Order: sequence, then C-alpha cells, then structure tokens
Amino acid sequence: MKDGDPPVSPELLLSAYASGIFPMAESRDDPEVFWVDPRRRGILPLDGFHISRSLARRIRRGGYEVTLNRDFAGVVAACADRPDTWISEGIATLYGQLHEMGYAHSLEITQEGKLAGGVYGVALGAAFFGESMFSRRTDGSKLALAHLTHHLWSCGFTLFDTQFLTTHLATLGAVEIPRARYHVLLRDAVDRPASILARPLDTSAHSVLQRRTQTS
Repeated sequence: MKDGDPPVSPELLLSAYASGIFPMAESRDDPEVFWVDPRRRGILPLDGFHISRSLARRIRRGGYEVTLNRDFAGVVAACADRPDTWISEGIATLYGQLHEMGYAHSLEITQEGKLAGGVYGVALGAAFFGESMFSRRTDGSKLALAHLTHHLWSCGFTLFDTQFLTTHLATLGAVEIPRARYHVLLRDAVDRPASILARPLDTSAHSVLQRRTQTS
C-alpha cells in the first residue's frame, strides 16, 4: 500500500482472502502493506497430514494443553518474535480486529503454564488461511498443526491454505499447487458453510492419531 491508497480495513482484508491474495510487510517496522498472490500455492490437505512415529509418541505422551482462541494476541506476538518478520504492528492490529469480529483464530499449545507453540489464521467459509506458527519447545508447532488440522476436518473445512510450501510443511504433508487450481478450491471452500466453533476442540491423542498417516 502506497500513499494515496485506501487504508487496509478488516473488511478489505476479508475481501482479499476471498479473492486469493494476502498481505505482508517488508519488516516489523514497515508501515506499508503489499499484497501477495503466489503463482504456486502451498496447501495442507486436511486428510493428508503426516505424523511421524516420533511425533505420534510425543502426542501419546501428552504433558501439554491444547486450547482454541485462549491467547490470540500472545500467539501473534510469539509468531512475530523473530529477527526477521513480516508481521508489522499494523498487520498485527488488523488480525486482532478480525479476531474480535470472529474471523481470526489461534490454537495454543501450553506446557507448564507457558506457550510452547501455536498457529493463527483466518477462517472464511470452509477455508482456513494459515498465517504463521511458532515453537518455543520441541515440536510445538507440529503439535499445533496436528490438532488444528484434525479440528478443521471435524468442523467441515475443506481447504487449509499455507500460502507457501516450506521444507518443514512438506514433511507434514503440505503440497504445492498452481494458482489456477488453488482458485478453484478457494471458490468452492468460501461458498461452503463451516465454523471453527461448530464442534468442541477434541484434544485426545486417540482422536488426533486415528486419522493420521504414520510415516517413518
């Protein structure tokens, strides 16, 4: 966004997501926002999340708490707490507004009363747009994604947009698809009625693991 452009509002942000684009900033202190529409898009199939044997053992061992929307601001702040981040103060404020409006959500992994990992994003129809995740303890973000993908599937979601495909996400089952294919999936998803609050968050290890593919 340059001088003279209309300010980015929560409503404009939702319209952008429905059109297949999302905002970023060059750095934490950058007041401007630019829009991104990748030629190839990362998605995480909700029926194809891969859990390694070591992660499965970690889930069975427990010792952590999983919550939904308990500390949205804390998750966003933790995601931005790194040397280089695209989450500027303005962008964090926008997502806070979307959270208050019921569109942005966080899933937290807590150990010994402190955030150990988490993920946040935007829900629109049956599409969830993952924005960022973090780990403060081993497997923190993996645990968050395992529980989130299970919950989204159980609530009737059909699309988990990861924006880009990273090596980390690829090990968990994420794939990359062409922009045109993404837009087909997006149109179908945003037109479907779904709610991330449609079902209580099921945090049992058995529920999360029974639909997951075991990989070595």
